[in-house]
Amino acid sequence: MSYEVQGIKYSLPEVFLLQETGIGVPEIAARTCYDSFENSENEVIKNFDSSNFDRDDVNDIEYSSLLNDLAWTHFHHSILEHTNLSFLIKGTSRGVLQEHARHRLQSISVRSTRYTMSSIINAYVATFADHRTITGLRRKYFIDKILEFDMFVTASKKYNKLEAGSMFDKLDYQYNKIGRETFIEASVAKSSMDLVQVSTISNTFEKLFEDLQKGKKKRNVGDSFKHIVSDNWKVDMVVTMNLRGLKNYFTLRDSGAAYFQIRHLAKAMKDATPKKYLDLIIKSKELESKED
Repeated sequence: MSYEVQGIKYSLPEVFLLQETGIGVPEIAARTCYDSFENSENEVIKNFDSSNFDRDDVNDIEYSSLLNDLAWTHFHHSILEHTNLSFLIKGTSRGVLQEHARHRLQSISVRSTRYTMSSIINAYVATFADHRTITGLRRKYFIDKILEFDMFVTASKKYNKLEAGSMFDKLDYQYNKIGRETFIEASVAKSSMDLVQVSTISNTFEKLFEDLQKGKKKRNVGDSFKHIVSDNWKVDMVVTMNLRGLKNYFTLRDSGAAYFQIRHLAKAMKDATPKKYLDLIIKSKELESKED
């Protein structure tokens, strides 16, 4: 699925909930504050015995009137920090990543550019298969191969050709500045050096690309080539937030004032969040519009 902004189409991110710690622990924390275990409507809390209790029963609680009162009557949101949710996010952009990093209360692990650029650099190195090939054919092969990777959040083939062409031009500029030997040393693992030492007309771009892909990946290959990265590149990441942090995230990012790409991500994260959590952090009218 895609959407369009100012004439440019973008693909939507995918979000998967990996884990949730439940609302039982926040209720226990709140009951500890007020010494009111006996008032809970949840039996596992009402009869809580710290020396003998079932963690699954605690974590499976679906509703807590105390938490609801604290969240919406007394605005005692610190108690929500005892609940954590982890999301796998696929196909958002590096531009969104910059926005996401401004949220302090989160743990975030992101697909590394340094370690995962091998296929892109191999596509460029593959055009060394025959040094006599004119630049236009080398450039066309690289662009077509990059488009196969589905690596941009923009969803227009014509626009993505411009992105891939820019990547080729930057790499070609670097190649011409530092020379073939230095470029290959920075981009190819030692075990694959023999594949690119000699250019012959018997090689093809695709064959050299496949051979490089089968070989060992160059460690930290992105160190020399991150200058080709743009905010348009897709990234995958795992994000863990406590419920209070998630409330702040939705308030700021599921808003008309937010950057449109992170707004779509916030909506997808909200859709992946179980209702028992949303009831504590999103006003009912907003939830009604979400369900509509």
